[in-house]
Amino acid sequence: MKAEEVNGFYASAAKLLNSHARNIAFTSSATNSYARALSCVPFEKGDKVLIANEDYISNQLAFLSLEKRWNIQLVRARSIPEGGVDVADMERLMDIHNPRLVSLTHVPSNSGLVQPVARVGQLCRERNIPYLVDACQSVGQFPVDVMNLQCDFLSGTFRKFLRGPRGSGFLFVSDSILQRNWEPLFIDMRGADWTDDNEYKIRADARRFEEWELPYALVLGSKAAIDYAVKVGLDEIQIRNKFLCERVRYEIGTSGGLHLLDQGKELSSIITIAVRRGQPTDLLEALRKKNINTSISYRNFALIDFEKKGVDWALRVSPHYFNTEEEIEMLIGALQELT
Repeated sequence: MKAEEVNGFYASAAKLLNSHARNIAFTSSATNSYARALSCVPFEKGDKVLIANEDYISNQLAFLSLEKRWNIQLVRARSIPEGGVDVADMERLMDIHNPRLVSLTHVPSNSGLVQPVARVGQLCRERNIPYLVDACQSVGQFPVDVMNLQCDFLSGTFRKFLRGPRGSGFLFVSDSILQRNWEPLFIDMRGADWTDDNEYKIRADARRFEEWELPYALVLGSKAAIDYAVKVGLDEIQIRNKFLCERVRYEIGTSGGLHLLDQGKELSSIITIAVRRGQPTDLLEALRKKNINTSISYRNFALIDFEKKGVDWALRVSPHYFNTEEEIEMLIGALQELT
């Protein structure tokens, strides 16, 4: 009875990303989406994969695992002093190594940084290099256009800035990848038809990356979250988020016991703060007692980035468009009081 609404998920997700329904797959999480995309790349021994120092921990671990199992080589581009990947170094490394894949995290979870994913996408297109973008932290807080990014894959979740249900994610797969007949390593009866004893035929669309066991309630919840964000307007959400975050960053910058860690020419709605006194668990618990929801990023979550910044942990604050100015003042007051 809900078949039309379930199928409507793909149209809604496509509208959000400026894509087509055929290019969208529903998954259980952003990490699951990312892994499914990786699993379809026909890696061979000695292949190079190009990423950035700031990339998300689970992505770094996935590539290190591939390096150990399939003998690929992980190459990291330099970072620029003001924060973020050095695009010129990415271009240099592309020309030196001709990587099998380039991957970049749009907004690293441990930093307010927004990476120049569109500029890197242009370099990949000029060289016909497959390009995977992790948009887990970016979709929902500002417009994300896969045509502009020129990516082949884009992974994301619904439980963060889209405010959808936990246990739901999505994967965008370009027509170029679909036409190459790349498929996930462990394809099932959702993604393929068994046509002969030792033969199968894959689906033509991105749903070849899905599993048969589709959680319809989560699909409908995800569609509702997308439609709500689109109705509010991603441009309006971005404007509101920028206003709230600038206010937080200004107040933190003038506070003696706190230090902003965010670096980059463009910053997102993730704010990371070094606290000079106290323990992370104590601070987190004290803030939650005041009904302020924050999180802690530890050194091993972002090993390269946090070593560079000289911190073992950071308080992560993520204002979103529904927050009020009064709530921002409450946050700042609580931080000043506790630190």
